[in-house]
Amino acid sequence: MIKMPLNEIIAKLKESSDLTEDEINNKIKQKMDQLSGLISKEGAAHIIANELGVQLIPIGGSLQIKNILPGMRSVETNGKVTRIFDIREFGSDEKKGKVGSFFMGDETGQIRVTCWHDKTNDMKDLKEGDIVKVVDAYVRENNGFKELHLNDRSRIVLNPSNVNVGEVKKREDNFKRKTINTLQENENFVELFGTIVQVYDIKFFERCPECKKRIRDMGLGFSCEKHGKTNPEYAYVMNVFLDDSTGNIRSVFFSNQIQNLTKKTNEELLIYKDMPEKFDEVKTELLGEQIIVKGRVTKNTMFDRLEFMTNIVERDVDLEKEINRLKEDIEKNPVKQETPATEVKAETKKEETTPQPTTEEVKIEEIKTEQPTQPTQTETTQTTESQQESTPSTTETTPTTQQPETTESKPTSTDDLPKLDEL
Repeated sequence: MIKMPLNEIIAKLKESSDLTEDEINNKIKQKMDQLSGLISKEGAAHIIANELGVQLIPIGGSLQIKNILPGMRSVETNGKVTRIFDIREFGSDEKKGKVGSFFMGDETGQIRVTCWHDKTNDMKDLKEGDIVKVVDAYVRENNGFKELHLNDRSRIVLNPSNVNVGEVKKREDNFKRKTINTLQENENFVELFGTIVQVYDIKFFERCPECKKRIRDMGLGFSCEKHGKTNPEYAYVMNVFLDDSTGNIRSVFFSNQIQNLTKKTNEELLIYKDMPEKFDEVKTELLGEQIIVKGRVTKNTMFDRLEFMTNIVERDVDLEKEINRLKEDIEKNPVKQETPATEVKAETKKEETTPQPTTEEVKIEEIKTEQPTQPTQTETTQTTESQQESTPSTTETTPTTQQPETTESKPTSTDDLPKLDEL
């Protein structure tokens, strides 16, 4: 069933008729009363649209992104590639799969395109800025956002002739700022502001340059099950601990985001594969940096801890903006001061005391000057993730705060390392 939000239906009715929003809402109420409340507001709005001859859902042809709705099938749309994510594998030894995704946009908005299994091969030649035509896709809703999904019948046409895309509308920032101590398992679209207090070594692993699948050297060179003997390319993963004064959490960075965090190219980072000791300089430089990360919260069941999977990282933070934001938060949620049970009246002149900083001043000063102690330890753990994209559970769990370990835990296999940098 095609799902169209009520506010969009009302907007189309206003656009295609002389009715005001109040008049449309009154008609919806009258229709619901007429049907004895046995219909939803959305259903009543659809009936009113039919009565007024307003076509809510476009039929045929290439759709603008704003007109794409969850539940649609055989969708065709054009857009410009704005972001590409790594392909990752998921599943067990008995059943495995691959998934990759990218964002495309037009003048009306942006949408994620998700490619499953063999359709990930259609992504290998994509570059940011390319114009693409997506043909015969279906639309799903994921955490309130619509997504295009490609199956065996779907196609991606790269840089089609006679297709032009104007300036892409900026994607709305739907990430919600939270503090580490309030994080819950399976939360998506989370934004954290914190200080890097610990940095681990980069871990490199080989993968097939064609299908991006993890490959190994079995003694006769590297070989892919699908593409045979091949020269591997290298992907990498890195962990850091972030602290925001309410707690700290292990944050996982993948290839693209490691480049953004370290401000280094792929070629520059690959140098550390053969000379890992040189990466110590980068680790020292990153310690104490205040950054913003956006992504999702997962649960590492092996170690029973929450971890943050980074999709976007902002290294150059506007501290003045963060200070003002903190001030606004304090004004909205002022700290309640406890009133003493009894008040002692001074019989003599009050002694002069050194004025103490207020809570607001302390918090703001922490942002400006707090520099953590630089821990020294080596990384022997790789964080793994092998779950398919799905709608997160709504069950709330009690958040746990992670403390940086003095030694790393038992390493896990890199076979299940995710190849996707974002939700």
